[in-house]
Amino acid sequence: MRETIDSTASDIPSDSWINRLAPKSLKPYLRLARIDRPVGIWLLLFPCWWSISLATSGAWPDWRLIALFAAGALVMRGAGCTLNDIADREFDGRVTRTASRPLPSGVVSVRQALLFLILQLAAGLLILLCFNSFTMIVGAASLLLVALYPFMKRITHWPQAVLGLTFNWGALLGWAAVRGDLGTPAMALYGAGVLWTLGYDTIYAHQDKSDDIRIGVKSVALKLADSTRPWLFIFYGGAVALLALAGILAGLAWPFYAFLTLAAGHLAWQVTMVDLNEPKDCLAKFKSNQHFGWIVLIGVLAGQLLA
Repeated sequence: MRETIDSTASDIPSDSWINRLAPKSLKPYLRLARIDRPVGIWLLLFPCWWSISLATSGAWPDWRLIALFAAGALVMRGAGCTLNDIADREFDGRVTRTASRPLPSGVVSVRQALLFLILQLAAGLLILLCFNSFTMIVGAASLLLVALYPFMKRITHWPQAVLGLTFNWGALLGWAAVRGDLGTPAMALYGAGVLWTLGYDTIYAHQDKSDDIRIGVKSVALKLADSTRPWLFIFYGGAVALLALAGILAGLAWPFYAFLTLAAGHLAWQVTMVDLNEPKDCLAKFKSNQHFGWIVLIGVLAGQLLA
C-alpha cells in the first residue's frame, strides 16, 4: 500500500503554465521533462555557453552555436529527467516531494515514458548532427554518464559527483564546437563545473535527507551530514579557483576576474545563509545558482571582448 502523500509538498508547481495552457494529453509528458521548472535547463546550459564564449577569442560567440546548445540543453535535460524518473519510479512513490510525478502516480506508464525518452534522444541526436565530427564524438561519449547517473544513489554516497561529471559535459562540448579539439581551458572549466554542481546539488539533496534515510538511498548530504557547510566552501572554492585558471589559460582580460569575484561572493552567501534543515530554503539557494551562471557568463564575455 502506498503511503499517504501530502499534496502540498509536491515538487510539481500548482500554478504552472502547463496547468493553464497545455493540452491535457501533453501535460504528463511536459511534467516528465520538467519543462515548467527551467532551473535545471539553465544549470545544464551555462557550462556550454561559458565554454563557447571562452573558446571564441576577442569576439562575440556565434549566435548559431548559442541557439543550438540552448535547444540541446532543453531536450537533453528533459531526456535525463525522463530516464531518472523511469529508474526511480519506485523510490519516488515513497518520497513526499516526488510521489505525484507522472510515473509514480500512474498517469504515465513505463512504456509510454520509454517511447517519450526515445523521441527526446532522437531530437538530441538531430541537434548533435549539426556540429563538427569531433563534437559529435565528444557528445556521444556523454551518453554513458547519462545512463549511469540515475543508478548511482543506490551504490555510492557521491551521486552528486557523477551528476557533476554529466551535467558539465557541455564545458567540453562548447570548446569542441568552436575549436574542434579539447584545450586545457576547457578542462579547467569542466573541473570547475563539476565542483560547482557538487556544491549546489548537495544543497538540493538536503531537501530529501529524511526520506532518503527511510528508503535507503545515498547522497552527499547524508555522507557529510553536519559537516556539509565547510565542505560546501571547499567545493565552491575549488570551482572558483578552476574558473580563474580557465580564464588565465584562455587569456581573458581583467573584467572576468572582477565578475568572478562577484560570483564567488554569491556562492559564499549561499553557503553562509542556507538552512540545511529547511527544505524550502535549500531549494531557494539551489535555484539562485542561475544568478551565478549569468555572472560568470557576463564575466567571460567581458574578459574576451577586452582581451
